[in-house]
Amino acid sequence: MSNHTPKSMDAIMSLCKRRGFVYQTSEIYGGINGFWDYGPLGAQLKKNLRDAWWQDVVMGPCWGRKGPNGRPVSVVPVDTTIIQHPKTWEASGHVAGFNDPMVDCRETKGRYRYDHVQVFVPASGERGDKPVFAYMGDTPSEAKQRKKAEKTFGEVTSVALSSLPQPWDRVIGPDAEKPGSLTEPRQFNLMFKTYVGATAGEDDKAYLRPETAQGIFAQAKNVWDTTRVKVPFGIAQTGKSFRNEVTPRNFTFRSREFEQMEIEFFCHESEALAWYAYWRDWRMEWWKSIGLAGDNLILREHEADELAHYSKATSDVEYRFPFSAPGYGELEGIAYRGNFDLSQHQKFSGVKMEYNDTERGEVLPNGSRRGERYVPHVIEPSAGLDRGVLAVLCEAYTKDESRPSPEFMKIHPRLAPIKAAIYPLVAKEGMPEVAEKLYEEIVQRFGRLGFIEFDEKQSIGKRYARMDEAGCPFCFTIDGETLTNQTVTVRSRDTGSQDRIGIDNVAGFLAEKLG
Repeated sequence: MSNHTPKSMDAIMSLCKRRGFVYQTSEIYGGINGFWDYGPLGAQLKKNLRDAWWQDVVMGPCWGRKGPNGRPVSVVPVDTTIIQHPKTWEASGHVAGFNDPMVDCRETKGRYRYDHVQVFVPASGERGDKPVFAYMGDTPSEAKQRKKAEKTFGEVTSVALSSLPQPWDRVIGPDAEKPGSLTEPRQFNLMFKTYVGATAGEDDKAYLRPETAQGIFAQAKNVWDTTRVKVPFGIAQTGKSFRNEVTPRNFTFRSREFEQMEIEFFCHESEALAWYAYWRDWRMEWWKSIGLAGDNLILREHEADELAHYSKATSDVEYRFPFSAPGYGELEGIAYRGNFDLSQHQKFSGVKMEYNDTERGEVLPNGSRRGERYVPHVIEPSAGLDRGVLAVLCEAYTKDESRPSPEFMKIHPRLAPIKAAIYPLVAKEGMPEVAEKLYEEIVQRFGRLGFIEFDEKQSIGKRYARMDEAGCPFCFTIDGETLTNQTVTVRSRDTGSQDRIGIDNVAGFLAEKLG
């Protein structure tokens, strides 16, 4: 475990606002909890991360590495709708089982996950007729309620609210002032409801999807019937999902609207565990490759009691965020889901979800095979795009008081929203004209990868500082020497060092560094 002091989440959030990475949704109206907007740099960073995933999963799967069957990995894309037929969510179990037990506070109108509410009680176990103090972990209520409890009891300990006998007449809710305001727990479905059609009656009820996976499962048969894919193969998609989280928190980590990057990889049961290990290990390597390598990133195999009833194995790629330290938060889950999802959709829809595998079964006299029909098993690597962006921002945030600009974002060049900055040292003596010509050349070649900055205002030091905070890896400055010997200053964001290269070599330099 790292001994590093956790970075300041407040400082990271402040920089994200100041430099246009992330804004509070509807901020001019006071915001809305659990929703966030991406500013210019954040939108491009998010696109770059999504594009990197798409390139490495769909266009060139797994960097060209062969799978456990000795063949290249095959993955095709789909783009399914946010609103699916309501029976989709009955089949998947979301209508009946996507519920969390909640308690409401009559005093504050707050709502809390029943199984997450903790209570500070006296360590001695003796509290007489004094109240006890409930709180939610990782929120301001924890410190506030601990302080009140210690003032009341002295030494305290924490227990689950569910361990106390009901009614909770003497429990003070996490944000309440008086005891006895918490209701009994009730189930709360996390799916957002909507209506399809103008009448908006109960028969028109639908849901915003809580995950992108079910759209893939519902279209899997169409994909293998209408294309030339053969099992084993994957279907991938990115897109928005919605969960009506009761306690969204920790910046963009737990939001009500979020984006996923998911793969459903279909294979024969006999090969499923080998494919599970393959995807688990490669997905961990992929996160390392985009700048998260280090002791903040771990791969955690689930214990048997954590597994879903249909799963034989699950692992999580986890990152140590400042708000989770010394613990970790999930970035991606890699799950062996068996054939549960396809079997459920087969049961509820009445449509057979069997795949006819002509490469299996008994060998016939003519050398071909009889074939085998089966419902494929599935490996699901499911990643959070917004969580990925947040991890990249947290990992990139660096503070170095010895530098003229003490804060900078060490974003991997592949993901950096601004790829390069072209600056004239001063706005005279022909420098802007030379800089503009170089800028046009670099935009032509690298503009598809991200922004190319051009600015002739302020001192060069302030321009460098702004680019450091924006995560721009390289700045190229046209100065007096450029006019005499055709060289420019190239400044590195990570080290602050400055070197000179020929102006004709700038494009080649960037091509090598950006990959």
